[in-house]
Amino acid sequence: MGRWLFNIYRLGVKELRSLWADPILLFLVVYMFSFAIYAVATGAKTEVSNAAIAYVDLDQSDLTGRIVNAILPPEFDTAQRIELSDLEAAMDSGEYVFVLSFPPRFEADVIAGNYPSVQLNVDATAMTQAGNGAVYLQQIIASEINRFVTGDDEASALPINLVITAQFNPNLQSIWFSSVMQIINNVTILAVLLTGAALIREREHGTIEHLLVMPVNASEIMLAKIWANGLVIVIGAVLSLALVVQGVLQVPIAGSIPLFVAGTVLYLVSVTGLGILLATFTTSMPQFGLLAMPVLVIMNLLSGSTTPIESIPVWLQTVMQISPSTHFVAFSQAILYRGAGFDIVWSDMLVMIGLSVLFFAIALSRFRRTMATSQ
Repeated sequence: MGRWLFNIYRLGVKELRSLWADPILLFLVVYMFSFAIYAVATGAKTEVSNAAIAYVDLDQSDLTGRIVNAILPPEFDTAQRIELSDLEAAMDSGEYVFVLSFPPRFEADVIAGNYPSVQLNVDATAMTQAGNGAVYLQQIIASEINRFVTGDDEASALPINLVITAQFNPNLQSIWFSSVMQIINNVTILAVLLTGAALIREREHGTIEHLLVMPVNASEIMLAKIWANGLVIVIGAVLSLALVVQGVLQVPIAGSIPLFVAGTVLYLVSVTGLGILLATFTTSMPQFGLLAMPVLVIMNLLSGSTTPIESIPVWLQTVMQISPSTHFVAFSQAILYRGAGFDIVWSDMLVMIGLSVLFFAIALSRFRRTMATSQ
């Protein structure tokens, strides 16, 4: 056992030295846990922000003016008035996300109780902005019409006192979600790429033959690659949480970082095993990249890190339970967002342990066959 552990340690040190000597991979690790987190968190917002809006006013009344003046930043840009004849061309060109159209005698019909129609044209190619922005505009129009009809500039009291409490993200900022989830996604990507690249690098440099004649076995080689590359990823993830997420982006972390690290280590055993497994089916980095790309896309898109897992079909939810990323995302969200303890996340950790054993066993079996054919 002592010799086995020593071999794993020395081979892992060799892996770290190989990674240190590869400037491209080093740059990739630094970039993925720094600028990539910041750029996605600040650039890919899901809330409505500075949406371009225009209006067609065929009534030109006090009421339409009040509605237009109530459409304010930061959700919307200043509303631009256009002619009815320009509406279709403006929407086709993508110049505006929203265009309001007020009909003639709009104010008179409101006063008379004739329920006039206001047309809201929405460019739904930007789905999130379109959906949320349409709701905001409906609320603005309804509020201004209500105030105009009642003659009371104060909001009318509801028959109930509705108190909305947003848990875990009180200001509903997408940056709180996207920054942390980008770290989770990057852990998956790097775990697959680094371990797979490590095996491919052995073949391309001819050092795999050196390993075959050394008194080491396949499990020692695999575990060395897993702990060495996993260590780099864990350090990168923790530093990114502390420096980029909490430091630069000012996003609070609710739960225990040591518990998150423990779950990340369990997850890395399975996902690095997947990287080695994929690398055994390829002979070069381009082949490995083409094989890993669709696997990573599916794992990230259907893991719950981009959209809620409940939003995908039930049969696909069942299939995705065999993916370790699904359980790691649920585990990470519970700890980092909601401050969950071990008593809540133990089931996800137990599943990750089982999947780690399964993926490691499959990868080890395939790796042994690959080494046997190389001799």
